[in-house]
Amino acid sequence: MATSTTADDALDPALEDLLRQLTPQVLGAVVRWSGDFAAAEDAVQEALLAAVNTWPENGTPDNPKAWLIQAASRRLIDEVRQEQARRRREEKAALRDLPPEDVEERDDTLQLLFLCCHPELTPASAIALTLRAVGGLTTAEIAAAYLVPEATMAQRISRAKQKLKGAAFELDAGEERLRNVLHVLYLMFNEGYMSTSGPELERSDLSGEAIRLTRAVHALFQGDGQVTGLLALMLLNDARRPARTGTAGELIPLAEQDRTLWNKDYITEGVALAVEAFSTPPLGEYQLQAAIAALYDEVDRAEDTDWPQILALYGLLEDLSGNPMVKLSRAIAAAMVDGPDAGLKLLEPLDEELDGHYRLDAVRGHLYEMRGDREAAIQHFREAARRTTSLPERDYLARKAATL
Repeated sequence: MATSTTADDALDPALEDLLRQLTPQVLGAVVRWSGDFAAAEDAVQEALLAAVNTWPENGTPDNPKAWLIQAASRRLIDEVRQEQARRRREEKAALRDLPPEDVEERDDTLQLLFLCCHPELTPASAIALTLRAVGGLTTAEIAAAYLVPEATMAQRISRAKQKLKGAAFELDAGEERLRNVLHVLYLMFNEGYMSTSGPELERSDLSGEAIRLTRAVHALFQGDGQVTGLLALMLLNDARRPARTGTAGELIPLAEQDRTLWNKDYITEGVALAVEAFSTPPLGEYQLQAAIAALYDEVDRAEDTDWPQILALYGLLEDLSGNPMVKLSRAIAAAMVDGPDAGLKLLEPLDEELDGHYRLDAVRGHLYEMRGDREAAIQHFREAARRTTSLPERDYLARKAATL
């Protein structure tokens, strides 16, 4: 939600959380009613601003979602009528009544998600639009996450909204659309779980919304192994969140985390879903990643991790995806099974694919530390710290170098 407050008039956290939760639901309802994504988003922003200005004094309405939908709808009608007066012609939207009650009662967030993942959009545009409309990130935050200027990201989002004007507002169960939806949810969760830039390691509101939406998709496509696998993967990763940072917000690596803090309910549910997904052919990337995450989460001590099995699964995942980040993870697993030299050997082909990426230096630093080569480890940790845009990761890598 993009609202502004002054230092003397800060927004109440409870109200801010409520508005952030309602924003994608309200936007989905208004888009479904009006058919104009760009105009609907502007109207919803006006409604949110009105809420910020009036609710603290007058009290939160009994049905805040309905209040926001009505306010946004009236704003849209006023805009159309003004345009009608200027252009001296009728507009269809100006003759409509306010949205019917079912618009207020339904949660249209899922339809909004599928709309944002329309096949007419490029993957980059779909991701940006979803993060903006469904995830609640500002354009500046999305631009920072993808390391592009804010103006460039604003243009990308604007073009995407224009392409969607008049597009059908429905749940499209086609394979391509579902694949796009899962990919966007995966990236949304990852950005919330490990922010690519900024002072915070994670954004629990974003990862939480990704889990909520994935649960909704899973309820519709329960027999799909990829959908089940993605939900399992999110739950198993998010289960570790309480132990991933220290009291000062510093990053704590997996091997050093206090596993008693992990969310046992998420682990139980995630493992069950991972087993179900793995037995649902054909095997895809999310099922394999969920199986790996389950192996990490099922043991109470880091030293009991089944690294040979994880290495085998990463081999399957690499064959399936060819993703260089998977190759990076496989190198770590190989080092844990066969020693650091085996892992370093697997990293050599990545110098071209991941040239300049901080994670390659971070993993090399870790493997050289395992090998006992302190000088090489220090060099790579320092280089990784210099290249990352995440402040918690930068501080962690700098500490590693300083400790060595």
